[in-house]
Amino acid sequence: MNPLPILLLLFFTVPLIEIFILIEVGGWIGAIPTIFFVVFTAVLGALLLRHQGLITLQRFQLSLAQGQVPAMELMEGVVLIIAGALLLTPGFFTDLIGFLCLIPPLRQAVIRRIVERQMIVAGGPGGEHPDEGRHITIEGEFRREDE
Repeated sequence: MNPLPILLLLFFTVPLIEIFILIEVGGWIGAIPTIFFVVFTAVLGALLLRHQGLITLQRFQLSLAQGQVPAMELMEGVVLIIAGALLLTPGFFTDLIGFLCLIPPLRQAVIRRIVERQMIVAGGPGGEHPDEGRHITIEGEFRREDE
């Protein structure tokens, strides 16, 4: 699946949605309160992001200390980076998506859903791959260059 059309669609529609919402909110409450709320949500988002990032880092370190692979924590870190970018982007729509990314159960559920979907597409556990059951042998020769 080519992500370019989806990214282009998002690149054009998200700013239009943001502009529309900002104009509507500005019409209801005025320009100064709208600007205040945009700045307030960015500051609040940064504080919450810092908190969630530290909690995720602690869970990452705990997983490593227990000898486990911190896969979920790594993926959560990626989602938190995306949330930070969304929260620092001026606008209410991106702030809403960014704040949703800061809710741990929701964030983890979305990550699990994406991983399950990728495993099915890639033919991992639970997925059916067309080459499943066939073993592919690649023959070749090698020699050491340091001898």
